[in-house]
Amino acid sequence: MLDNEVPVLLVRIGNYPLHHGSLGVVRTVGRLGVPVHAVVEGRFTPVALSRYVTRRIVWPTTGWEETERLADGLLSIGRAIGARCVAVPTDDEAAIVLAEYADRLKECFLLPPGPAHLPRVLACKASLHRICTENGVPAPRSRAPENRDELADTGRELGYPLVLKNLEPFSRLRTPAVSGSTTVVRDERELLCRFPEAKPPPVLMQEYIPRRQAEDWITHLYCGRGGVPRVLFTGLKLRSWPPYAGMTARAVALRNPELALLTERLCRRIGYSGLADLDWRYDRRDGQYKLVDFNPRTGAQFRLFENLHGVDVIRAMHLDLTGREVPDGAQVEGRVFVAGQLDFPSVAAWLAQECRLPSDLLSERPTERAWLCRDDPLPAMAEAIRFTGLVTRRLMESARQRRLKSP
Repeated sequence: MLDNEVPVLLVRIGNYPLHHGSLGVVRTVGRLGVPVHAVVEGRFTPVALSRYVTRRIVWPTTGWEETERLADGLLSIGRAIGARCVAVPTDDEAAIVLAEYADRLKECFLLPPGPAHLPRVLACKASLHRICTENGVPAPRSRAPENRDELADTGRELGYPLVLKNLEPFSRLRTPAVSGSTTVVRDERELLCRFPEAKPPPVLMQEYIPRRQAEDWITHLYCGRGGVPRVLFTGLKLRSWPPYAGMTARAVALRNPELALLTERLCRRIGYSGLADLDWRYDRRDGQYKLVDFNPRTGAQFRLFENLHGVDVIRAMHLDLTGREVPDGAQVEGRVFVAGQLDFPSVAAWLAQECRLPSDLLSERPTERAWLCRDDPLPAMAEAIRFTGLVTRRLMESARQRRLKSP
């Protein structure tokens, strides 16, 4: 189905070795015989140990580098591979570099023909809110304060609790306002304690939609020229980690025509081309789907979705950029995706809050696991070792902090 003469380059910027989405990219095209070259942090990261990786390119980056230097590095990698690759970004920073330096990078890479500025604009939370307003797409009320006084005023305007997010790509790596992607603060005292300096780091403050009044939905798609979706999938996020604010721990593929139409309309209006992972929150208070994040790259849980021809967003991108037909077909309903290392703590948090096990844990059989699979076992083993070590270190640090605070 795919052109096995055209390899894939997995492009990553920053240090996140336990990213299951990267492994999903390697597996989905590698199983079809496409050579996969993977940018990795080290030789023994989980994705580097996949049997489907043709070549491991150890290129540690931090996000502090100038974008031009990152583009130079990608160009050197492409020339070393020796054949034009389909470049697949797994983070916003990689997507931005590939888009903004496309004229130079097209020597080595096949890239979607979209406006160069769009990935940066869409990944920035403030400009995304502006785009939603201009295009009639519902979104939570949001503000980007520039100083501590505005921070306090915005908190009073939006009300508590409220959501804090890192404002834009690269700044989240260089000067993060919050750890992870999202943080919820409960009152003004907590907010001001978090940001004691007069000029806070770049942060977006967003209206909090009560979890009991909300559902978390996702759309994954690949758009061709002019923002025309070649594949578009919708699904319901069942649990996340951290709870209600983090990465998808478990999700199910469900057809949602209203959400699909809203997504397609937005992408056509702005002319977006490429991979995208959109997070939506359905607000039962007004019956609207509100766009929370537009990630201009592949999402970590993209393997949740396939159409009836077995095409996911990565396969669709490869087919389109190599001039092949993308088979049209409805999405497969009821597929379940589970990220094991995230699902376990999310279940524990649910049990603590609800005093019962989640119903989906008992009724839904996983279709796609983020790590475990029979034909490629080493990444799961490496992930388990690393994740256990990470948890152990954090527990030891937490115990040490408690000892220091005790009289």
